[in-house]
Amino acid sequence: MKTLNALLFFGIFISSVAGFSQNDINQMDADGKRHGIWKKTYPGTEQLRYEGKFEHGKEVGEFKFYCKDCQNQPTIIKTFNKSDNIADVKYFTKKGKLVSEGKMEGKERIGEWIYYHQKSKVIMSRENYLNDELHGKVITYYPNGKITQETDYKHGKKDGEDNYYSVEGVLLKKLPHTNDQIHGQVFYYDAYGNVVIEGHYKHGKKHGLWKYYKDGQVVLEETYPKKNRE
Repeated sequence: MKTLNALLFFGIFISSVAGFSQNDINQMDADGKRHGIWKKTYPGTEQLRYEGKFEHGKEVGEFKFYCKDCQNQPTIIKTFNKSDNIADVKYFTKKGKLVSEGKMEGKERIGEWIYYHQKSKVIMSRENYLNDELHGKVITYYPNGKITQETDYKHGKKDGEDNYYSVEGVLLKKLPHTNDQIHGQVFYYDAYGNVVIEGHYKHGKKHGLWKYYKDGQVVLEETYPKKNRE
């Protein structure tokens, strides 16, 4: 009899704890702001959409976001602090492979973001953002870790150097940009770093004298814009 009473009491205790825990989720504070642990599922399913903790309306700590068929693998993890609206963010594939990581302020990317090659932990690119626009140096890498391209951006547009490299690290092209257009003196190189073409662009169009080289010697010259032939 004592054993039966003990089992009944234990069952009631477990039920009350479970009920308390469930009731403690998705709560509001006195001002109607989210407070405590929150979990939301996709409509009509048991699949989590997100889970995390609020403190009087502010996200704190780790938030996990799921796609509709992700099961237990989050595709986005955001880690918040209490002092500002900036979060450390990581994006994953459905299988848990890290795709990219960086910082966000609200819904906007800021600072440096790192992207990874598919099926690899090798960095594919480093990008810099200001208010969710590319701003600063963007560097892209070959799978062997060598730089394939370096580009300067200002407020989402190419502005400055735009250099391309071979897999061996040899400079192949120098294409300066202004306001997202090629503008200025350009150079093209062969696989050994020798100039094969040099010319000039003016607001995205060839302009002035262009020279073409072979074995270090000029073999052709052209001037742009070309005059119309009658």
